[in-house]
Amino acid sequence: MSTTNTELCSKESSMMAPTESPIVHLASRGISPVILLIGMYVFFHGHYSPGGGFQGGVLLAAAILLLRLSLGTSLSQPVMPSWITLRLSALGALIFAGIGLVSIFFGGNFLDYHYLPMPWLEPAYLRYYGILLVEVGVTITVMTTLVAIYDDLLGC
Repeated sequence: MSTTNTELCSKESSMMAPTESPIVHLASRGISPVILLIGMYVFFHGHYSPGGGFQGGVLLAAAILLLRLSLGTSLSQPVMPSWITLRLSALGALIFAGIGLVSIFFGGNFLDYHYLPMPWLEPAYLRYYGILLVEVGVTITVMTTLVAIYDDLLGC
């Protein structure tokens, strides 16, 4: 009755068709992992240097979108299937909001890491892990939302 996302994405119109150039295919397959690595670096060093969840998520999404643009949606589905993007986006938002709500539940303000229920950690580590978890949520949300917007524009 209903068609799956893979079937929908395989019906690419000529406007959305991937390029036939083997040079573009080879370059995008070589550049995409480098962009993914830089995105992970920006994400993990968001505590100490410029960067963080939003910037890392944008770079991770750019790597996936590069593959979508050059290889086509159907060939780039194994990297990030269209059916999982919105689910992961919701999970990321849930992680972000959950950290904030747990702080409120234990007597603090929204995203007040001092009130996270981990008594075995010192306050500096509470802040460290609280920020890291929030950045994980933001990264997942930004990356998957950007890919979901692209897929939605294509009708996937």
